[in-house]
Amino acid sequence: MPSSLPPPEVSVNALSERLASRLIEHAGRLRIAVSRTPDGTAIVDAGVETTGGVEAGVLIARLCMGGLGRVAVRSSLDANPLWPSMIEVHTSSPVLACLGSQYAGWSLSATKEQTGGKKFFSLGSGPARALAAKEPLFDELGYRDRHDRGALVMEVDRLPPQVVIDKILRDCALAPDKLTIAVTPTHSVAGTVQVVARVVEVALHKTHVLGVDLNEIVEGSGSAPLPPPAPDAIQAMGRTNDAILYGGRVHLTVKGDAVAQRLAAQLPSSNARDYGRPFADIFKAFNYDFYQIDAALFAPAEVWVSSLESGMTYHGGALNMALLDTQWSAASPVVAGGEKAGP
Repeated sequence: MPSSLPPPEVSVNALSERLASRLIEHAGRLRIAVSRTPDGTAIVDAGVETTGGVEAGVLIARLCMGGLGRVAVRSSLDANPLWPSMIEVHTSSPVLACLGSQYAGWSLSATKEQTGGKKFFSLGSGPARALAAKEPLFDELGYRDRHDRGALVMEVDRLPPQVVIDKILRDCALAPDKLTIAVTPTHSVAGTVQVVARVVEVALHKTHVLGVDLNEIVEGSGSAPLPPPAPDAIQAMGRTNDAILYGGRVHLTVKGDAVAQRLAAQLPSSNARDYGRPFADIFKAFNYDFYQIDAALFAPAEVWVSSLESGMTYHGGALNMALLDTQWSAASPVVAGGEKAGP
């Protein structure tokens, strides 16, 4: 079969350029703010000093995927929905969209001496990663983007200092006015949306961790419940992780039958030692150190994997909506007459 790995002529930065432009042009309607450095770099504030919103989060999620994914919010208030609002994602270029662009793999930091104040740290995600190609992952993918514009997303609660912006420009070989940086704190609405929209990316990353040949992956779709943001940063991070680990569903199409069976068995988060507790509690128990948490936990709750070789689909894992409901939902209020509201 032909290769599923990214062809070099596809530019994730070119494909996502119009999405960055929409963020800037419609900032007021999206409840975000745009500022520029003295040299002209555009900084999109989607939740630091602004309200932001779901629509901004969807646009940023699509930007993160290098313009190679569909992201939408489906609302359902029918009887017994899984959750009122669900994020839905699809890509026909899962390796490039998810690992070559969306994955938060570029470590960007500065000391307090460099910033003149507080130290700064963020993991950069989005298409500009492929311009810099600082991560070994790009050697495995055999891909590096070449374009004169770039966009990067930072999941952090303050705007990046100039020293970090200068590093991005230098590593991406961009003129200052050709770079857009979107900042989405996890505790913001837009930040929550763009993290939950990583449900397919989480599955692709674990597929890579399992050592499966990425050339096997052909299509990817997924969904996860969209929780309300929590004002506390740790709780907000916990909610977005829980949405995927306990409420995320992914459907992958792969080439080989053996790969499909293996992924159905090994992908789900329930394989992890630390499965079964809210992520914020797990994070706290390991002294806020991600690297002590069982890496197998970072996966969707439920998967279906279809094989092009056999035409069969294999299923693994299960949702744990009871855990999410306990964490996110308040008890039904008591109304006049002593009865609870709702059904």
